[in-house]
Amino acid sequence: MNRQEELQKKIIKKFESAVLGQKRLVFGEGAQAPQLMMIGEAPGGEEEKLGRPFVGKAGKNLSSFLEVIGLRREEIYISNVVKLRPTKESPKTGKAVNRPPSGEEIAFFLPFLMEEIQIISPKVIVTLGNVPLKAVWGEKSITIGDVHGRPYPLTEERFLFPLYHPAAVIYNRALAETYQEDLQSLKKFLYEQ
Repeated sequence: MNRQEELQKKIIKKFESAVLGQKRLVFGEGAQAPQLMMIGEAPGGEEEKLGRPFVGKAGKNLSSFLEVIGLRREEIYISNVVKLRPTKESPKTGKAVNRPPSGEEIAFFLPFLMEEIQIISPKVIVTLGNVPLKAVWGEKSITIGDVHGRPYPLTEERFLFPLYHPAAVIYNRALAETYQEDLQSLKKFLYEQ
């Protein structure tokens, strides 16, 4: 059993005793010891169904963004801060719909994310949106609009590169140009590393 499998078993054991509901956990996946790790906020409906991160609409955007920076999904590691799908009941349909993760959910999974980062040991962490940015940076008042598209040193050997969430482009087409510029900055930064 490798360290990732040990971490997953630890999360499952802790999760079973928590009061977070009966949900399917979605763990990170990808290359071992990659240069780049991408972190989103939480899985959505498609991710929950398939048990894999970033396979829904945002995942399709992510795949095309990876092409821009010259990487394939198999070459990076992808995870989320929260490992379950946060939902609420839709008033219109009565069905479960996505919602932002609660502070309780983030607090529960954050230690596991930090351990996951240590195990994966990427040189560059790309956070996708505000939730992972705040989790990795450790500063609650920071916002993606203030820091996107630039590298920030986390340690002597590791950098943080914040991007908007790929779903942001789906809901706000005005961000498309900004996202492309940020991806070009990331591509240049990775090349220099």
